[in-house]
Amino acid sequence: MSFSSFPSFSTPRSTTDTSVLPAYGWDDAWAAEFAPYAAQGLLPGRVVRVDRGQCDLVTEAGLVRADTAFVTPHDPLRVICTGDWAAVDPEGVGDPRYVRACLPRRTAFARSTSSKRSEGQILAANVDHAIITVSLAVELDLGRIERFLALAWESGAQPLVVLSKADLVPDPVGLSYLVEDVETVAPGVQVLPVSSLTGEGLDVLHAVAAGGTSVLLGVSGAGKSTLANTLLGRDVMEVQAARDVDGKGRHTTTTRNLLVLPGGGVLIDTPGLRGVGLWDAEAGVGQVFAEIEELAADCRFPDCAHETEPGCAVTAAIADGSLPERRLDSYRKLLRENQRLAAKTDARLRTEMLKDWKRKGAEGRAAMDLKRGQFR
Repeated sequence: MSFSSFPSFSTPRSTTDTSVLPAYGWDDAWAAEFAPYAAQGLLPGRVVRVDRGQCDLVTEAGLVRADTAFVTPHDPLRVICTGDWAAVDPEGVGDPRYVRACLPRRTAFARSTSSKRSEGQILAANVDHAIITVSLAVELDLGRIERFLALAWESGAQPLVVLSKADLVPDPVGLSYLVEDVETVAPGVQVLPVSSLTGEGLDVLHAVAAGGTSVLLGVSGAGKSTLANTLLGRDVMEVQAARDVDGKGRHTTTTRNLLVLPGGGVLIDTPGLRGVGLWDAEAGVGQVFAEIEELAADCRFPDCAHETEPGCAVTAAIADGSLPERRLDSYRKLLRENQRLAAKTDARLRTEMLKDWKRKGAEGRAAMDLKRGQFR
C-alpha cells in the first residue's frame, strides 16, 4: 500500500509528545524521520515483540498490539522485526490496528536461514551493541566466535564478546589465557569475562548496555537469559540449566523481546542460535580478519589467492609464525560460504565462479600432465 492511500485522521499527533519513547531510544533524528507520518496522525512506536503476523509496540499511548499485513514485503529481510521503529494507527481507528510503515533502519543484524531458497533472516534492528555471549563452561570455539563477529560487524553494530560463567575458571592466569585466545580472533573488540554469580565484569557490561540498544547473541546454554536477568535486575527471562556433558542448553528464550533496562538503554534477548549462516557479510569478514587483509595488501599480485603464489605476504606470515594457519583457514572458509550464498541470488557471480572453477581445474590437470611427463 502506498503512503498516499493511508486513511486520514482528523487529529495529528505532535512528534514532541513522546515522553515514554526516549527510554526506548527515541531521539530527534527519529522524530525527523517520522514527521511525514505524524502529519497523517499516525503514532510512532518501537517494536518490542513480533508474533505470527502481529507485533507489540510501545507508543506514547502505551503498549499497542498491531497487525503487520500492510508492511509485509516479499523480501524476508524487510519484514517487521524487534527493534524497528514504526508508524501505527492511533487509538480508535479499526480493530485490529495496523502498522502502516517502518522507518529506515540504522543497523540490522541478519543471517542466512537453513532454507534451500537461501533466504536471509532479520534478527534485530537498530542495534548499537551486539553482545556475543560465549560460555566458559565448554571449550572455546574460536571459529564460531569469528562467525558471530562477522555478522555483528556487517550489521553496523559494535560487537562485544562476553565470556560468561567466568566463575567456572577460578585461576586468574588460566582465565587471562582464555581472554587472550579470544582477543586474537576479535581485533578491535573488547573481550569481557563476566560472572552473574560473583559479579565480575558486570559493572562494565551495565555501562555498555546503558549506551543504547544492545542485542544478546549466542548459542543455547551460553547464559544469555541469566545475563539478561542480571542486567534487568529481576527474573524476567526463564533460565534452564545446561547439560553437564556438553554445556548445551535448551532454547530458554523462544522469541526476541525488547526490554528497558533500569540503568538506561534497552536490551533485545534472542533465542539460542544453532546455526549462524553468513548473509552478505563480506565486509564483516574483512573486519574480523583485518590482519590478513592488511597483509594481503603487500602481496606481489593483487589477485593473490594466498596459496602458492610467489611474493605472498600472507603465506610468508604463516611461515614465520606471525599468522596462525587456523586464522587463514577460517578466513577462506567464511569467504567461500559468503560467496556461495551470494552466487545463489546473483547470476553474474555464478557465471564468474563457474569460470574460476573451470580455470583452476584446467590448471590442476595441466600440472598433473606435466608431472606425469617428468616420470616417463
